[in-house]
Amino acid sequence: MPIKIQDGLPALKTLEQENIFVMTNRRATTQDIRPLKIIIVNLMPTKIETETQLLRLLGNTPLQVDVELLQMATHVSKNVSSEHLTAFYKTFDDIKNQYYDGMIITGAPVELLEYEDVDYWNELCQVMDWSKKNVYSTMHICWGAQAGMYHHYGIQKYKLPEKLSGVYTHRVSNIYHPLMRGFDDKILMPHSRYTGIHRSDIQKFDELEILAYSNMAGVSIVANKNGRQFFVFGHAEYDRNTLYNEYYRDVNKGLHPQIPYNYFTGNDPRSMPALTWRSYATILYSNWLNYYVYQQTPYDLNDLENMHK
Repeated sequence: MPIKIQDGLPALKTLEQENIFVMTNRRATTQDIRPLKIIIVNLMPTKIETETQLLRLLGNTPLQVDVELLQMATHVSKNVSSEHLTAFYKTFDDIKNQYYDGMIITGAPVELLEYEDVDYWNELCQVMDWSKKNVYSTMHICWGAQAGMYHHYGIQKYKLPEKLSGVYTHRVSNIYHPLMRGFDDKILMPHSRYTGIHRSDIQKFDELEILAYSNMAGVSIVANKNGRQFFVFGHAEYDRNTLYNEYYRDVNKGLHPQIPYNYFTGNDPRSMPALTWRSYATILYSNWLNYYVYQQTPYDLNDLENMHK
């Protein structure tokens, strides 16, 4: 089944070229089915690229998914036109009285700032608090995962000695957990960040379970045992060339970045990067949509009000 997106969204053309099943609003209104309602809080500066990456994964299941995009009203985006935001994005005031099956909170390049110094921090906290009653299951990604850990559990981030960049091997801690069904014992996932979370801090909370861990990259996937919150500290959604673009962006800025680990063929930054994590990303999002959004969410989303986390 398809994902349902707004007519004219730039991601539509790319997804159709890749044979991802998408459906515009016009066609979806003729179908007698309740699609899953997913809201994406897109904090990334490269909004169109991130939209495409996440929609690609959400569109690869048998479920019809109705996707909406949310921006922070308290932040001025510099890398996307105001016309794009006006046409395709909503603000919290637009959706605060609505209910959703699932929500995704993306990463953001603000890791070296204190949380309270991020200009939209208070608004994001409002969204995360609102999600407890208005969203069944929330997927937090990279900085979004760190922010969720801090806001909901008070878990602090720490600065890494140098930027963590590359594709890392992780061991699955619980292969029988529904989110991890279909995974091998070891999985690959890209990381791109300057900060991390201590495993010992997560283990202090009985309601949290670490599902995947890397000796080099640290904690990768954490679940709240009630299925209402997931935290992915890497970027499973990244395209083949995302780390490539980030690396050469930093090179051109004179930052002398390390070559992304386990990414370029032969560790040669002039080579074509191998795409080695796409299948794991597909399984991850398919499992989330199936086991924790489709299977668990009440048919009448208004009933979420009585299912407070």
